[in-house]
Amino acid sequence: MHRKIRRTTNKAKQYGTAIHYCQMTLAFTEESEIMKESELPVTASSDAPANTFKRVILSMGGKGGVGKTAIMTSMAEWFDENGIPFKMLDLDIENKARGSLTHFFGGRVPKINIHTPAGLDAFIDHLSDGIPVILADMGAGAGQITREWFDRMYPDVAESGIAFTAIGVVTADPASVESVLAWASQLQNKVAYLIVENSLSEHTDFKYWNESEQARQFRQAFNPAVIRMDYRLPDLENAARNHGLTLGAIAARRTDAPELQKASLVMRAQSYRRRIFAEFEKVKELLLP
Repeated sequence: MHRKIRRTTNKAKQYGTAIHYCQMTLAFTEESEIMKESELPVTASSDAPANTFKRVILSMGGKGGVGKTAIMTSMAEWFDENGIPFKMLDLDIENKARGSLTHFFGGRVPKINIHTPAGLDAFIDHLSDGIPVILADMGAGAGQITREWFDRMYPDVAESGIAFTAIGVVTADPASVESVLAWASQLQNKVAYLIVENSLSEHTDFKYWNESEQARQFRQAFNPAVIRMDYRLPDLENAARNHGLTLGAIAARRTDAPELQKASLVMRAQSYRRRIFAEFEKVKELLLP
């Protein structure tokens, strides 16, 4: 499949604050408007040999502060809750300590530098140990390395029974959508796409994601699954990040932090956790090996 990509960059200033984002138009040729069934990413089949199908779930890096690590920590808890073996990899070496998977799960998460000739070979090595699922939190500067690795390794990796799900988090900020589109222009149909609409305010408007022509073409070409992550109270979200606590830890009162022992915040954590778990259940075919 061949796709032509045209990027234009605009700089806008509003109320004295500079907002920089890249506007990218995806011009799909007729042959790429709708993927044929034979071109879809590898999926499990009923007659697949036992223990040969594995999955890598990776966050699409790029725009920071949109909630990528928040969705990955919640997903890790969902796998734990369902008793599904998995391995977390923290590939975001540019992220600050308090914004990384390692901050929330400690020694359970190896931090891996992918800026080496081996690139993302860690996916293969960890899956060869018998783990059926990898959760990989990617960094903002990982796009080029990821594209090069997929270009070189994808045919052989897919042949071995490894499938990929790419998670993109969009907010009201057009830059978050442009980041997802930029990654998709590189990964193309080598992955299945899961888009998370993250409400960073009580009444988030996803107008750019819902109405822009670029996003419409992306949805038409790749048919991504879409779920929602509810707005979370800053008192809970900020304290959880500062202390490196997951929603499960707060909901179960496994913390000595006084600000997170309030009954209302404990109940909020339980509610957020229940609702995001319900969203994962809707798309579990993209998450399970």
